[in-house]
Amino acid sequence: MGEDHVPGVEPELGLRERKKRETRRRIADIATGLFMTRGFDNVTIADVARTADVSVNTVFNYFRTKEDLFFDRQDEVIEAAGRDFRDRRPGEGAVALFRRRFFEGLDARGHQTAFHEGSEVWTRTVRDSPALMARQREIGRRAQDRLADLLAEATGAGPDDIAPRAAAAMIFAVQNTLVEQIADRKSAGETLQEMAEDVYAAAARAFDLLEHGLGSYAAAPAAGTAGTAAEGPVAGK
Repeated sequence: MGEDHVPGVEPELGLRERKKRETRRRIADIATGLFMTRGFDNVTIADVARTADVSVNTVFNYFRTKEDLFFDRQDEVIEAAGRDFRDRRPGEGAVALFRRRFFEGLDARGHQTAFHEGSEVWTRTVRDSPALMARQREIGRRAQDRLADLLAEATGAGPDDIAPRAAAAMIFAVQNTLVEQIADRKSAGETLQEMAEDVYAAAARAFDLLEHGLGSYAAAPAAGTAGTAAEGPVAGK
């Protein structure tokens, strides 16, 4: 007879499953340390196995590829946007949700924003490896597709309705652009304190553009007038 299970509550893991998860986490943590220190392309699976004191076959039992070792939480990343969307507040729209979540990430110095100590090491490791860059793009695409599916479901959009995919693409574009800017500045040697004011202002500006639209952004000056192109609305956090 099976054990009783309360809906919505994850059952306690058995000893064997806990040990498997602990082993997986240990191997991934050791691999990450090696990748960050030596560079991803300079570390082999054999190096990871030797340092973790396990066999190469054991590593492959948990991770199909070396990229999976680096992005060992890729499934969580892919599901994160969907989980946030399902948990949005009553009456909260998609843009308001992801704006709030991004600022919460900044406040918490979350890894998903690159606004945390040590992010420059992660950035360098990824950017120095074409394989990691390709995998990062793939993870982002899958996460975006997942959000698009949920947007379509929530709005009752048909298969030919472009709105859910366009909305998901724009939300991810804003987030990715902000993260890239933060990563660039952190990699250039700026401290979190030095860039904080600009980072928060840039995030507010980017999400304002997303929320209010680009209709008047960069419009040419009216005939007979001088000056720069209109920049569109500016609002705060």
